[in-house]
Amino acid sequence: MKVMQLGDPGAETPAVLAEDGRTYALSGLTMRVDGAFLAGGGIERVRRELAAGALPELDPAGLRVGAPVARPGKVVCIGLNYRDHAEETGAAIPPRPVVFMKDPATVVGPYDDVLIPRGSVKTDWEVELAVVIGRRARYLADPSEAAGVIAGYAVSNDVSEREFQLEFSSQWDLGKSCETFNPLGPWLVTPDEVGDPQALGLHLAVNGEQRQSGNTKHMIFDVAHVVWYLSQYMVLNPGDVINTGTPAGVALGLPHTPYLRAGDTVELSIDGLGTQRQTLVNA
Repeated sequence: MKVMQLGDPGAETPAVLAEDGRTYALSGLTMRVDGAFLAGGGIERVRRELAAGALPELDPAGLRVGAPVARPGKVVCIGLNYRDHAEETGAAIPPRPVVFMKDPATVVGPYDDVLIPRGSVKTDWEVELAVVIGRRARYLADPSEAAGVIAGYAVSNDVSEREFQLEFSSQWDLGKSCETFNPLGPWLVTPDEVGDPQALGLHLAVNGEQRQSGNTKHMIFDVAHVVWYLSQYMVLNPGDVINTGTPAGVALGLPHTPYLRAGDTVELSIDGLGTQRQTLVNA
């Protein structure tokens, strides 16, 4: 099942894209797809209503696609989680997950413009598998329990400003939390439809030129381990988003470091989770 949100920012209509290719409105069930909706069994309610034919059809033509999860409480990110990405940046392979936080207000729709911050000369891209938490996770006993707290998966672009991130501070927050720096979506895809999250191809192109092509099977720390690990140090709440890392091919690691400029377009996709496309504009 693919859950999405359509409409202007802050006024999106929650919807579901069904197997028959039609889109159905969820406004009779909830005002938004958020943590409260997920915690209250919202996905199962949608499944029941969809099976019963009780949802009104919605024409998505011309409607903006918003992030599939509204108002995430936090965005937790895992850095250097692909061996080839660590190598291209000159970093050592981490013995434990590298964890940092990103301002949840960075989350925007998958086709929204991305703003290059004022003074930026090193804005970069990162295609990532996002995990959306559906049930509270606190001190999970082992990684096998992670599947029970995951609501679904989505495409994420962990946009980064490398000068802000690596040169202006000993922590990464400055380069990760600029406005619009986390396009998410187009869908929240439920685990039953995704299958094995460690068998998904990730792809990203800039101005039509392929830059990243990887697979989640190459993660250093897989999804289950990441969710379990984070639950040992913080409470994961419904609606929280986890960005699980990016494969090689970012501008930081490429010859001539071809960082993004106004007018550039970025297209990214993950198998079964859909495609994003952003245009870069100056803030």
